[in-house]
Amino acid sequence: QVQLVESGGGLVQPGGSLRLSCAASGIMFRLYIMGWYRQAPGKQRELVATITSGDNTNYADSVKGRFTISRDSAKNTVDLQMNSLKPEDTAVYYCNARHRFNVQVTSWGQGTQVTVSS
Repeated sequence: QVQLVESGGGLVQPGGSLRLSCAASGIMFRLYIMGWYRQAPGKQRELVATITSGDNTNYADSVKGRFTISRDSAKNTVDLQMNSLKPEDTAVYYCNARHRFNVQVTSWGQGTQVTVSS
C-alpha cells in the first residue's frame, strides 16, 4: 500500500523560508518520479517541481531560483526547500509519486498547508 506523508507546512512571512518533506512507503522508490504540486483556493492544482531517480529536476517558472527539490533514496524521502516566499505561494502542497514507466500509476499525499502572510 502506497503512502506519502508530507510535513513541514506552516505560516511564514513574505521573504521567509520553509522546507517541506515527504516520506514514501510501499513503493520501489527508484522507479518513481517524485514531485510537489500545489493548489490555491479557487485554482487548479499545478506543478511545482519534479525530480527523477537520476536527480533530473523540473520547476515551474514561478518558483525557479527560489525553490529546490531533492530526494534521498536511502530514506525514501523528497524535500522541497522554499526560499524567498511570496504571498502567491500560499496553497496546499501535495507530494506526488508517478511511476516512470506507467504514468497512470500515481499516488498523492494528503497535502500540507503553506501560508505566506505578514
